[in-house]
Amino acid sequence: MTKRIAILGGGESGVGTAVLAKERGLEVFVSDSGVIADKYKGLLEEWSIPYEEGKHSEDRILNADEVMKSPGIPEKAPIVKKIRSMKIPIISELEFAYRYTNAKIVGITGSNGKTTTTALTYALLKNAGLNVGMAGNVGLSFAYMVATDPKDVYVLEISSFQLDDIKEFKCDVAVLLNITPDHLDRYEYEMSNYVKSKFKIVNKHSQDDVFIYCADDEETMNYMKQNAKQIPSVLMPISVFNKLEQGGWADEEKVHVHYKDTEEFDMLIQDIGIKGKHNLYNSMAAGIVGKTFGLRKENIRQTFEVFKSLEHRLENVLKLNGIEYINDSKATNVNSTWYALESIQKPVVLILGGVDKGNDYSILSELVKKKVKAIVCLGKDNNKLHEAFQDKVDVMVNVESMKDAVNMSTRLAAKGDVVLLSPACASFDLFQNYEDRGKQFKQCVKDV
Repeated sequence: MTKRIAILGGGESGVGTAVLAKERGLEVFVSDSGVIADKYKGLLEEWSIPYEEGKHSEDRILNADEVMKSPGIPEKAPIVKKIRSMKIPIISELEFAYRYTNAKIVGITGSNGKTTTTALTYALLKNAGLNVGMAGNVGLSFAYMVATDPKDVYVLEISSFQLDDIKEFKCDVAVLLNITPDHLDRYEYEMSNYVKSKFKIVNKHSQDDVFIYCADDEETMNYMKQNAKQIPSVLMPISVFNKLEQGGWADEEKVHVHYKDTEEFDMLIQDIGIKGKHNLYNSMAAGIVGKTFGLRKENIRQTFEVFKSLEHRLENVLKLNGIEYINDSKATNVNSTWYALESIQKPVVLILGGVDKGNDYSILSELVKKKVKAIVCLGKDNNKLHEAFQDKVDVMVNVESMKDAVNMSTRLAAKGDVVLLSPACASFDLFQNYEDRGKQFKQCVKDV
């Protein structure tokens, strides 16, 4: 009898799972309460996969043997509650795709830096000649790649939402960059729940697997102090403050990577293509992954030299009339904005705002007082921003379009200043996603 799988969500994750399920001979149905984008409808139709949009038909979902829930759908959604009440197993896309591959998996998670680290790690392995794919929370879905373009190695960017519904899924090399408050609205506003979710990156680990983590991160180390004995992995910490015998560390001039008994890799910080303290962590993590795959020092050094920042992450857009414009739209939480401000040494006009996810803006206070001359609030509800920063800067203004945000920032900035889009919030009040927000910013800057 053919197994039946129902898929909630008709986006990248859901449609990728549907294609893999169909390719493996399962009976598939895709259901999305919203509108499915044309490109995904085209794929579903190409693969003759039945789907619906604008509703969830219970008679076509609750008869499934298993349900794959897309990561953006919360547990409190009525259809999810109904599925749980009927004891139908709910899995993630990662869990489903994992069943159909024997590839090595590098999993990268963290509140900040995971996209850059994923892309850098992928570049390292690809440049060294491995048959490697990049998927997960960036690019194609893991399931779609397994179905249509299988690889020997997958480098996966993994969000906490994707980790929530794994059971057997395991990373051979797991990377946890940091844990700072984010998405707390999905975790009952309990930081401990979010931390536990992140640590599922070491799910099913054995002594043959590798765990790379940040020894400078408070939440990570608090958890490790209490639970390290339950993590059997080869432990590889990274730090910019302390020299380590194993793992990665940085001093004033160099980054160092030492994995087991292999030859130590070091490199001048000034020669690394991506700048900023946060990128030292990202580079060390990627370097350790490279060493676990036996990459030569020359391979790692060459990639580190040429790899540049990603679109929407501290991306230099233009310099006009002595004013620099930087697109950091991917900063969807407060800690990302902290890293952005920490890396800039010039006066800043800061564009903030969007959908607040339970943000605590107090960690930005000192940097805002020190570096920010004006804040432009871009969002539908800016009250919390004003409460947090009205006594930290001389000028705060509200706008409701990117064009107005860029024009106002340009008026407030002077020669030698930086206009920084680093919102610290999700984008869904005014934009489709952070990419749309960043692209609109870049276009508006070009139109100034």
